[in-house]
Amino acid sequence: MFSTPNPIQLTAAAQVQIRASLAEKGIPAFYGLRVGLRGGGCGATYLLGFDTATDTDETYDLDGLAVLIDRRHLMYVLGLEIDYEAEGEGFSFRKTVLSE
Repeated sequence: MFSTPNPIQLTAAAQVQIRASLAEKGIPAFYGLRVGLRGGGCGATYLLGFDTATDTDETYDLDGLAVLIDRRHLMYVLGLEIDYEAEGEGFSFRKTVLSE
């Protein structure tokens, strides 16, 4: 895993929900959280799911949670903040400005 700054941020609410999903679904500990982009006819949408690392992934540690990002998606998710809203919205994605 990289010791460099994480290209994405997870709010506390998102981390709680992700960890709860891992436990509820019995997902093995060697799986990580995949963050990426999925192309589509009306533009791209963010991808969020559990997966194992591949040769094309960068892996980051975010408070003990492995975050997997395909190198081809890295520039598109850089500065992404993922939040979770329990009242019907679910996960939300917001691009933030990165400071140097």
